[in-house]
Amino acid sequence: MNEKLFLTANDVAEYVGISRPTAYKIIRQMNNDLKQQGYITVCGKISQAYFLKRMYADDSCTK
Repeated sequence: MNEKLFLTANDVAEYVGISRPTAYKIIRQMNNDLKQQGYITVCGKISQAYFLKRMYADDSCTK
């Protein structure tokens, strides 16, 4: 992944290997979580740092 601040549904779909509609669902869910934590979100985009943290929250997946 390059150094983008925010990822689009296309970026998420390509990175995870899923369809765009599924990527939008994941982004929507993550943005809702961020809103509950008091963060400002951008519809249809997700912070790259937050996305990577949530996708690999369990370090055992990367070992």
